[in-house]
Amino acid sequence: MQQIIAPPLSISPFYWFFGNGIALLLMPLFFLACTEGPGLETASEQTEANWYKGNLHTHTLWSDGDDYPEMVIRWYRDHGYHFLALSDHNILSEGERWIPIAHNSGGQAAFERYKATFGAGWVEERVLRDTAWVRLKTFDEYRRLFEVADSFLMIRSEEITDGFNGKPIHVNATNIREYIAPQGGESVRDVMQRNVDAVLAQRDSLDVPMFPHINHPNFGWAVTAEDLAALEGEQFFEVYNGHPLVRNYGVAPRPGMERMWDIILTRRLLHGRPLMYGIAVDDSHHYHEIGTFKSNTGRAWVMVRAPALSAEAIINAMEAGSFYGSTGITLQELVVDAEGISLTIDAASGVSYQTAFIGTEVAHDTTSSAQSVDGEVISRRYSDSVGKTLAIVDGASASYTFTGDELYVRARITSTKPKENPYQAGETEMAWIQPVVVK
Repeated sequence: MQQIIAPPLSISPFYWFFGNGIALLLMPLFFLACTEGPGLETASEQTEANWYKGNLHTHTLWSDGDDYPEMVIRWYRDHGYHFLALSDHNILSEGERWIPIAHNSGGQAAFERYKATFGAGWVEERVLRDTAWVRLKTFDEYRRLFEVADSFLMIRSEEITDGFNGKPIHVNATNIREYIAPQGGESVRDVMQRNVDAVLAQRDSLDVPMFPHINHPNFGWAVTAEDLAALEGEQFFEVYNGHPLVRNYGVAPRPGMERMWDIILTRRLLHGRPLMYGIAVDDSHHYHEIGTFKSNTGRAWVMVRAPALSAEAIINAMEAGSFYGSTGITLQELVVDAEGISLTIDAASGVSYQTAFIGTEVAHDTTSSAQSVDGEVISRRYSDSVGKTLAIVDGASASYTFTGDELYVRARITSTKPKENPYQAGETEMAWIQPVVVK
């Protein structure tokens, strides 16, 4: 598989109770945004890198998942993933923690499977006051059990689970080293910013690569596109989340995540802010019952192109935009350079594919209007020139040449292949290519 990409220039619900403007006037800011960021990779760097499959949003019995960390990790490892982050709510899997075997979300059946899989020599249990207990293994313990150099990597993570006025606001911290408590705040936007800042502060103080990402913005209708566009220091949000209650596709007039993405990108670039990349994740909680009504494994992931399988390399690559999100589609080739975007899909027999190249042109209609539902402010309404379809290409290969009129271009690939255990009935496999700022 050819692996070439040049980076762009530039809770679970149960855990919570749970006027006409002229874009050309903003061209100086636009070109400032274009000239910032990493340059193109060399041919040597392109040749040396590999594609790695991973999930960055996962839950276990350390919070509100219904299975043991080792059982969850084993599933991902055995299904071809290269890296995994267990991101339990407001906790790191460290220290001694015992839970009652029968009275937890997995129950006795989960324990019996756990013990049968890993054996009495690994599983620690005891009886105290007529109750059987089991000790949850820590990150360091299960990491030693599963990690294999150049094959499988564990990344420490936390889902910082916060809120404002009943709205759930969750921020994942990838490769975190020390627990971060929810920061609170005076508004939805303020809460997000404070939690993002806390992750970045730990990164700076410990000099360890890590990043925050905003989880499922439409869960609880908590976050607007304008909230996300205004964030400082944040590069990532979940454009697709496999939990059945997060409303990936929106409910009119509330926009879905892709529509929000285009609003975010347009507003950020016009205000001199960097791109925001879209992550696809499982947000898995349920490992014993399978169906669209449960939050299961294998619904979405990221494919990251990096020179090595390490947390540092994965984070650096993602911050450079060298990854795509997928719910089933795999690419044989992806080339992004100063001329455009081209890709080749690892096509399945009998399946049709269509690639839409999407973007906002510099000279777009900048007007927007306020919207509310039942008195609640929601994402503003924008013209169809924000995030418009620039081209559609049918087939297993597709390319788009930049005209120079675009603020940015991204790509969405759809297929006719039904998604196995979908987020909702009728889904087909998809993939999302990260946006590129166009000079």
